[in-house]
Amino acid sequence: MKAYLARRLARAVLLLFAVSVLCFLLTRLAPGSFFDEIRLNPQISPQTIAALQARYGLNQPLPLRYARWLRSVVRGDFGFSIAYNTPVAQLMWAPAEHTLLLGAISMLLCWLISVPLAVWSARYEHSLLDRGISVLTSFLVSVPEIVLALGLLAFAVRSHALPVGGMTSVGFDDLPAWGKAGDIARHLLAPVAILVLAGTPVIVRHLRTSIIETLHAPFVEAARGCGIAGTRLLFRHVLPAAANPVISLFGLSLAALLSGSLLVEVVTGWPGLGPLILDATLARDLDVVVATAMLAAAMMIVGSFAADLLLLAADPRIRTGSPDAT
Repeated sequence: MKAYLARRLARAVLLLFAVSVLCFLLTRLAPGSFFDEIRLNPQISPQTIAALQARYGLNQPLPLRYARWLRSVVRGDFGFSIAYNTPVAQLMWAPAEHTLLLGAISMLLCWLISVPLAVWSARYEHSLLDRGISVLTSFLVSVPEIVLALGLLAFAVRSHALPVGGMTSVGFDDLPAWGKAGDIARHLLAPVAILVLAGTPVIVRHLRTSIIETLHAPFVEAARGCGIAGTRLLFRHVLPAAANPVISLFGLSLAALLSGSLLVEVVTGWPGLGPLILDATLARDLDVVVATAMLAAAMMIVGSFAADLLLLAADPRIRTGSPDAT
């Protein structure tokens, strides 16, 4: 176990280093810079712009700029935002909390809804319930997330059923504690609904397929012959055996929810990392873009590592190194 964890940690560090190098080079080699629009202002002299570039180290070679950025990562600053004149870590702290709140609630609801639906659909294969769930999930999978977001946003605006834009309403500070929680929850409804509608069908379809394959396994037939059937067979024997592919999917869903939530935040006006990244990209505030890419890569690594640990706990074949482990 210690050797396995050490190998995974070493791979994670190397992967983060490779992602940082690639993101840093691609963002710096892209055309345009933060000072392009400033140069259009006749009141700002070229000497002033050159002094600002020297202040932020933009006139240095790329290796030196990358080394300077790495030093800021070690300090915990993760670069410096020229547009906001502040370290990137301080700028991203509050939006990251909002994004993690949105992603955590959405992921929890996705799995709470997906597991029962997949189990029921697989148990009653080819029934009317199974066909209805299959048609609905196929439709939702085929619809792009941006279409779901725009459709729900249009419904919310026209019906006034859901608040749209921001995280709180006017007069939020005057509300009691329970009123503040309820106000934030109402603003969460639209973005959470979009993420759940986009994420649930994928989980349902993967888990349903895995359960159906397991239901036809020899050990299930043997369990039925011993008198084990119904809910006990399904949840105690079939579901744990069918969980391996879905546990792997859990790791990928962490990063998928982050990338999906960024788009949803921009559309619904949720004050997370999405609007911040959009503004930073348009302004060529490159350190913010790189820090966000590193955060996405870190979430992917954490999710993959968590999935591996869950697989170790769930499947004894993996712990013993059996070639039959999946």
